[in-house]
Amino acid sequence: MAANQDVSTGVRLVRVPEDREGQRLDNFLLLQLKGAPRSLVYKLVRSGQVRINGKRAKADSRLAGGDEVRIPPVRLAEPGEVKAPPKGMLERLEASIVFEDKALLAISKPSGIATHGGSGISFGVIEALRSLRPGEPLELVHRLDRDTSGVLVLAKKRSALLELQRLMRAGEDDEGPAKRYLALLVGRVPNGTLTVDAPLQKSVLQGGERMVRVDPSGKPSISHVKVLERRGGHSFCEVRIETGRTHQIRVHAAHLGHPVAGDEKYGDRDANKRLVEQAGLRRLFLHAASIEFALENGAKPYLINAPLPDDLKAVLDRLA
Repeated sequence: MAANQDVSTGVRLVRVPEDREGQRLDNFLLLQLKGAPRSLVYKLVRSGQVRINGKRAKADSRLAGGDEVRIPPVRLAEPGEVKAPPKGMLERLEASIVFEDKALLAISKPSGIATHGGSGISFGVIEALRSLRPGEPLELVHRLDRDTSGVLVLAKKRSALLELQRLMRAGEDDEGPAKRYLALLVGRVPNGTLTVDAPLQKSVLQGGERMVRVDPSGKPSISHVKVLERRGGHSFCEVRIETGRTHQIRVHAAHLGHPVAGDEKYGDRDANKRLVEQAGLRRLFLHAASIEFALENGAKPYLINAPLPDDLKAVLDRLA
């Protein structure tokens, strides 16, 4: 990786290698600034100190091979100063691995653990797994909300990451990954399969909180909801998504009038309170149960499953 440094200012100009084609700017910077918190990376990008080919960019800008990235001087903690993720978190994540081969690593992410650090969170899944596997080039393929549990896939090879990201952008109809979720929706959802085709618009509130709403000017978003069982006046459902927008299932469920149980952001406060008392539900009842895709141009199929966690099984049992 070619790099030039201005000794007087400490600014580095880094040439993007061809095998980093399509990588997001924030992820590229995290590799360049090892140990830097994600919040610092976002701050540098927002302030205009990081540039691509001399121009300001956004954190989610996609890089092309040969691009020149300006990286300002950053004072990072010395190796001895860097805090390690909590031992209990590392043990939970190590025990959560559900699949691994030479190209991929998949975990059943516990609820309450963020996919990555930032916004006041020191460590997420990616930071913890890199701590567990020092020297391995682990990269997130996709993300899950902090409170959502279930299958989360990481790439161990750059080639696998690029192919999977291409499939993710293609969508399920074009042989992209098939994602299956399990959710408890408040109230009685009609029988059959309901398709929610409602565009979603993301916004960031003043305090930095992300909110998503149905908006005609938003990005196309499609979810399919099918009732599996009735439990205690509520609906245990399978949800398949064709697009992977932020908070998609949660916002689409609320749009149907049947929000996800335990959802503090988009949900029904009174129903959530009753579910705490009735069934001990103390978190979002949304679980990424499986993901199916094929790599090597369709020659290598994958079906990765994550069983419903015991705490959510117990909620269903209490509602029976």
